[in-house]
Amino acid sequence: MLKSLLKPLFALCIVWPVMRLWLGLRIHQHHNLPKQGPAILVANHNSHMDVFALMSLYSPMQQRQIHPAAAADYFLSNKWMAWFALNVLNIIPVTRQNNGQGNPLQGCEEALRKNKILILFPEGSRGEPGKMQPLKSGLWYLSATMPDVPIIPVWLQGTEQIMAKGNRIPLPLFIDVNIGTPMYFQPDKEQFKTELLNHLLALRPQYSKKDFVD
Repeated sequence: MLKSLLKPLFALCIVWPVMRLWLGLRIHQHHNLPKQGPAILVANHNSHMDVFALMSLYSPMQQRQIHPAAAADYFLSNKWMAWFALNVLNIIPVTRQNNGQGNPLQGCEEALRKNKILILFPEGSRGEPGKMQPLKSGLWYLSATMPDVPIIPVWLQGTEQIMAKGNRIPLPLFIDVNIGTPMYFQPDKEQFKTELLNHLLALRPQYSKKDFVD
């Protein structure tokens, strides 16, 4: 029972006060946010604050339905971080270097079958602030197994300034969250990745090709 309350309490006492009050989260097109799963939220990734910004889109009591997909080699690298990631953030560990040993996305598939909402960063890891890295193929493989699950693109603006790589303390600046309309599985992998990239960049005003890292 106590374990099931860890994430709602963390959201209520830490995530919501920091994101909503101190930093000032501004949400655009909130009506596009799925109220229940299965669904996949995908966003650009420049900061450790990104996952908390996405978590804070949901109320504390909804947090048990939200599961960030996260790199196992990073978040399970020591026992203290692993405990926090698994028991408080409710991450689903994903092995980035699979080496042919099982399905690295099995946990994500199981969560979607249980009508959960996944948070996934298709770049795979944090990139250069304000710029998109090439998209990985993991989301395409996941979507292929569950093609009816909506994929909701989200553009995060401001997290790269608040807590980018190397920053340990978040700066009190605004975060804008732009939520797009859902997209779905596309059989052609490269076309799917291109469509997803276009959906994400379209949510950022006045973007150009220089915002994408080759």
